[in-house]
Amino acid sequence: MWGRLKAELRDGIELVVFPGLAAVLPWSWCFAVFKRLARMRWLYAQQVDAALHQARRYGWAGDDEAHWAWTRRLVTLVDHADYYLVLTRGEAWFKRHVVVTGGWYPSGQASLLLTFHWGAGMWSLHHAAAAGLKVHSLVAALEGRHFVGRQILRRYAVARTAMMSHISGPSTLDVSTSLRPVLRALKAQEQVFAVVDVPADQVSASQHIQLLGLQARVPRALFRVAVEQKVPVTVYLVGLNLQNGQRFLRIQQFGVYQDVDALIKDVFQVLEQAIRETPAAWHFWSEAERFFEPTGNKGS
Repeated sequence: MWGRLKAELRDGIELVVFPGLAAVLPWSWCFAVFKRLARMRWLYAQQVDAALHQARRYGWAGDDEAHWAWTRRLVTLVDHADYYLVLTRGEAWFKRHVVVTGGWYPSGQASLLLTFHWGAGMWSLHHAAAAGLKVHSLVAALEGRHFVGRQILRRYAVARTAMMSHISGPSTLDVSTSLRPVLRALKAQEQVFAVVDVPADQVSASQHIQLLGLQARVPRALFRVAVEQKVPVTVYLVGLNLQNGQRFLRIQQFGVYQDVDALIKDVFQVLEQAIRETPAAWHFWSEAERFFEPTGNKGS
């Protein structure tokens, strides 16, 4: 009983109280507070410790592990804070605090919008919606052992998923059993958003790639859809300036590909460059054992 209450209290602090400060404080003040909060080693301790362990194992923790962990806590805090910022801020806030390079394909044209579990990306959906895009977000089913006995975590996950639909307009898509919803959206000349750096151990079709000098395996199906349906691909990232809290949204139009392998290689080159830029900003370090092949254990 006490263990469950302790978990709920921690979730309340980590998912609501601390990141929720963004809803009531000016962003410059809030980010200054966040930088101090990120010094607390207990904050997001389980996730950060697991991520740092894997980054160290694969050679990407660097020489200053304390700074690596601080960066990871700060990025995680900002990522959660974005939910509250999107609830309470709008286009004026975006224009002041997000620097955009590149642009989306026009509305009314089917396209895939691909990104990674790196940085804090919710404001990208705001920008896409402001450009007139009708974006369907692919989401994972809210299931799993990590939700058991954690009502705050579940409610936060549900609310965050609902926010994605609220921002972009169309409903989110669950493609755990079929890609038909994706095909229907593309046929309707709408856009589909997906985070593609997910472990491939639960899908039937995967692709071996090299990432950070390591062998990895990633799902192949969505890339195959892009090639077969001749749909242009956009890859983007939303990063964080660790000094002042400003964001950058980098959008790259990749066009239409005729080869699945070439598309996957080029897309994941963007992730490699991002991880090399700020290794701790990759949220999936804790899942690295499921992502990378066991043959490699050292970065380059």
